[in-house]
Amino acid sequence: MASLQQTTASDMLPPLPRLILGSSSKYRKELLSRLQIPFEVMAPDIEEAPLPGETPEATALRLALAKARAVALAVPGTLVIGSDQVATLDGEQIGKPGNHGNALKQLQKMRGHRVIFHTALCLWDGREQQAEAAAQIENVQTFVTFRDLPDAELEAYLHIEQPYDCAGSAKNEGLGIAILEKIESTDPTALTGLPLIALTSMLRRAALPFFTK
Repeated sequence: MASLQQTTASDMLPPLPRLILGSSSKYRKELLSRLQIPFEVMAPDIEEAPLPGETPEATALRLALAKARAVALAVPGTLVIGSDQVATLDGEQIGKPGNHGNALKQLQKMRGHRVIFHTALCLWDGREQQAEAAAQIENVQTFVTFRDLPDAELEAYLHIEQPYDCAGSAKNEGLGIAILEKIESTDPTALTGLPLIALTSMLRRAALPFFTK
C-alpha cells in the first residue's frame, strides 16, 4: 500500500511571483533587502527629465509609474517596484548635484530652509490584465529643515561624504544627518528613496506574504 503524504498549509500556497526592483539605486536596493524577501534588480531605461510646467509631485509620480511599467513590459507576469524622488524648495525642483560645486550651491540655497521631498512609489502587478488594475501608486512627502551652517562646514561635509548622487546633497542615513535640523514624515525610509511602510501595504494588497517559513 502506498504511504499517505501529509499536505501542509505551505504546500497549498501559490508560488510567489518574481519581485523586481526597477532601479539602479544602491540605496533603494539596501532598503528593499530589509524586508528579507527575494527580489531581483533591473534598471529601467527611461528619460527622467521633468516636463514643461509639471509640478514636482506630478514628476515624481509619472517617473515612478514609468519605471515600473518599463520593467514590467520587459518581464511580463512579475511584480515591479518603481520609485522616484523630487526635492523642492519654494516650488523649485532640486535634482542630483553631480559634482562638488553644484552640491555646495544646493546646500547654500537650502540652509535655514524647509525642503519638501516627494518620494513617489509604484507597484506594478504584471499578473493583472488591465493596466488600470495593475498599478498601485502613492506619493510620500517628507519635510526636511536644514541647519543654517556656514560655508566652511558645508564644504567640509561635502569633502567627507561626497553626496553628489543624492537630491538635496545630503545623505540623511550617514553624516548628512548632522546638517539637518528636523525631518517630518509618516514613512521614515522615504527620504532615503524607498518608503517601506507604503511598499509593504502595496505588497500585502498584491497578496505577497510576510513572516512565513
